[in-house]
Amino acid sequence: MTTLAAGAKLSVIVPVYNEARGLPELIERIGAALVGTAFECILVNDGSRDDSFNVLADLGRSRPWMKVIDFRRNYGQTAAINAGIRAATGEILVLMDSDLENDPADIPGLIAELDKGYDVVSGWRRDRWKGQFLTRKLPSLLANKLIGTVSGVPLHDYGCTLKAYRRDVIKDVVLYGQMHRFIPVFCSWQGGRVGEMVVRHEPRRFGKSNYGLFRVYKVVLDLLLIK
Repeated sequence: MTTLAAGAKLSVIVPVYNEARGLPELIERIGAALVGTAFECILVNDGSRDDSFNVLADLGRSRPWMKVIDFRRNYGQTAAINAGIRAATGEILVLMDSDLENDPADIPGLIAELDKGYDVVSGWRRDRWKGQFLTRKLPSLLANKLIGTVSGVPLHDYGCTLKAYRRDVIKDVVLYGQMHRFIPVFCSWQGGRVGEMVVRHEPRRFGKSNYGLFRVYKVVLDLLLIK
């Protein structure tokens, strides 16, 4: 069971894009991880071209804790996350991906870390890219080092969507471009205390990744803009 302060509420925000096949398992696992918790799950369908919205609508009929936002076209992950943040009513907000690579069972641990005095707890997929050091892990290490050096907020895994935030440090953050990965930076600059926790990473089982090299280019541009 997730431990929250008396009367507190948790909002889990999940951007969704072409993940219809994995959504039933994701929703089941979120519900199981948060049994006994006062929570809502806001799923933002970012203009999916598959049956994601209909799957979400069907799942939501028997789960009053689900809220579904539907974009008519694809605006990107940052816009979807921004919409979820604006719709959230919880005192604690957790962001996660919809592709089953993030494990909902890590959410209670993130909240426990917040209870140690942090305002942001960022997931660290430490065991990701095993056996792919030169092609995937090394570029990731260099990118995270660059972001940490430029921003002054050193994290091992800026690309991990799974993060927990206290509402008061995230409510005024305005997001665009690929800025969602830099939310811990904005929170730190506003005086928030940022922590990090090792989380599980599961290989994608359905569909294909929506990440490409062009996104790296946009992330670098956003980093320069922030600086």
